[in-house]
Amino acid sequence: MKIKVLTVGGTIDKVYFDALSDYQVGVPGIVEILEDLPLEIEYEVESLMRKDSLEMTDEDRRSVAERVENSDADKILITHGTDTMIETAKQLPTRENRCVVLTGALAPAKFKTSDAEFNVGMAIGVLSSLQSGVHLVMNGRVFDPFRCRKNRDQSRFEEL
Repeated sequence: MKIKVLTVGGTIDKVYFDALSDYQVGVPGIVEILEDLPLEIEYEVESLMRKDSLEMTDEDRRSVAERVENSDADKILITHGTDTMIETAKQLPTRENRCVVLTGALAPAKFKTSDAEFNVGMAIGVLSSLQSGVHLVMNGRVFDPFRCRKNRDQSRFEEL
C-alpha cells in the first residue's frame, strides 16, 4: 500500500519554545512519527502549508481540495488542525476507489502525552481497510465529516 500524506499544519505540528512564548507551526510532525514506526507501507509526505486551522481561509481549503482532486493517489492522509478539520473535509472531492482520511492531534506530536501517534496509526489502519470516501479519524473512532462535531469542552469528536 502506498499513501500520499498531505500536511497543512495544526496542533500536531506545533512547537512551543518556552512557557512564555507563543507556538509556531513547525515541520510536519508526521514525518518523525512515520520514521519511528516499523511500517509495511510506502508513503510520501508533502507539506501544503503550515497553518493553525483557525487561520485557514476558504482559499486554503480550495487549495487542499484541488491537491486531492489532482492527485493520482488512491490513499490520502491529511494531517490538519482539529478546529476546522470538518470544514475542510466537507469540501474534499470524492472518487470511487479513493480513500481520504483527515486526522490531527489535540496536543502537539512533540508532547509525550500527545494523541498524534495513536491518531496517525489509526488513520493508516482506516486507509488500509476502507476503499473509498472521506473520513475523519480522531479519538479512536472513524467519523463521517457530515455527521460529527468537535466538542471543545470535552476535547473530543462526537457524532451528531
